[in-house]
This record gives sequence, C-alpha cells and structure tokens, in this order.
Amino acid sequence: METIIVQLPGPSWADGEHDRRVGGPGPGLLHLGPGDMADFGRGGSGAAADLAVVLADPGVSRRAGRLEAAEDYWRLSNFSRTAGYVVENLEGAGEYITVAPGRLGAPVPFEFSRVVLPGLNGTVDFKVFAPQHAYLDERSVPGAGDQTVNPFALDQTSKYFLVLVALCEPRLREPSDTSLPGAGEIAERLRPLDSCRDLSRSAVNYHIDYLSFAKLRLDQGDMEGEQGGRTGAKRARLVASALRFGLVREEHLALLPRRTASRRPVQEAPA
Repeated sequence: METIIVQLPGPSWADGEHDRRVGGPGPGLLHLGPGDMADFGRGGSGAAADLAVVLADPGVSRRAGRLEAAEDYWRLSNFSRTAGYVVENLEGAGEYITVAPGRLGAPVPFEFSRVVLPGLNGTVDFKVFAPQHAYLDERSVPGAGDQTVNPFALDQTSKYFLVLVALCEPRLREPSDTSLPGAGEIAERLRPLDSCRDLSRSAVNYHIDYLSFAKLRLDQGDMEGEQGGRTGAKRARLVASALRFGLVREEHLALLPRRTASRRPVQEAPA
C-alpha cells in the first residue's frame, strides 16, 4: 500500500490523468510505498535524466531534492546549497515548514502538502498526499500489543471529511432519501464555515476524487457504465461505503453549519 502519492506537475487526476507506479509508464500520479524514493529537479543530461518529478524552470537545480516514503509519513531532502524549500499544509491556515539548504530527510507531518521551490519566474511546485497517516482508534488500548491499523484513516478535522459528511447528510437525516447533493450544493452547504469560505465546486470534486481514490480506495473500473455517469456513481459509492462501515455517523452532522429554515411566504386572507 502506498505511503504517499505525488501529483506530478500538470493536470490533476480529476482531469483523467493516468496512474504511474514507481518505474512505470505514463504521467499523472506517482505512488511511493515504504522505502521508495523519488528525486525531483529540472532534469537534463547525464545522471539527472532519470528524475521522477521534473520541474521545468531554469532556476531549479538539475537534481534539486528527494522524496522518501516512510511507514505513514514522508521525508524531504534539499540538495540545494543556497535555496530553502517550503512545504505548505494545504489543509491548514497558512501553516508551513521550511527545509533548509542541504537538509536531508526532513520529516513532513502534513497529509495534504505543496512543495514550493524558488524559480527564475516566481515559484514552481508540486503536491504530495499522504493518505495513510495513522490516527488513534478510540477502541485501541495502549500497551495491548501491536496497534491495529485503521484501513480507512480519515482525519475528521480535514476539509475532505467535511465534504464526505455533507455528501452523506441527506441519507443520515432520511435513510429513504436516495438523492445526493452535487459538488456545487456541497460547496454552498459548507461555505458558512470559516475553513470553507473559499471552497469551490472544483475543489469539492477534487476532495471527492481524493476520498474515492486514496482514502476509501474504491474500485473505479466499472463506474463508467453505471446509471448517472461516472461522477454520480462515484458519489453513490462513497456514501454507501461511508455509511456501511460507520465512517460517517449521525453525530458527525454537528460538524456542518446550522441549517437555516426556509421561510414560506405569508398569504394574505381574502378581503
């Protein structure tokens, strides 16, 4: 099972990019399991031609650094002698760490990260996801042998979890309700929250893709032919899996903004 997923520079997987395993063909996503390493940089001739992540900017070193996957996190090495690299927490409010020039194996604690390098024309970046971050199961007993690894490691403080709760809300409130909210409806539902004020329809789709692909690891193979198309099938599969395994429960509805009751127009009595 992969520890991290690197989104290579270019279109996201939501745009239909192909997967790429370590050493495999095709652009798009790079999967790294424990112990796997991948170098990044500008590339070029000689030893730097085998880079896994190519950043086409003349201000980036030919071999700028290295990613290394550990058990449930990843490390970043900075091969530059002059430039620091920034790792931003995409789920945080401006939170980031700086990896100093020459620093090797700096641990990165974020689940959603953007690695930013200084370039000749501004900055260049790529994203790294760590979907296997470990979270304590409330049923775990400290000191009772090997810890059980949760197969669905969901961070309940993250935006993607809010998206999942909003997606499941109609079924949680009324189990017989078969309708599912679209991406635009979910964005509108979550925007009253301070952390989601800038949440867009495309961002919601991005989180749905991440939940389907990386967190719940749903089988994507036969969704094309299902009723409602690929997007509708994906949302339906997410809701079914989340409710079936108790990943989203009624108490999680408290994470959503309060629902405002719609006012019905007052009809005047006939004269």
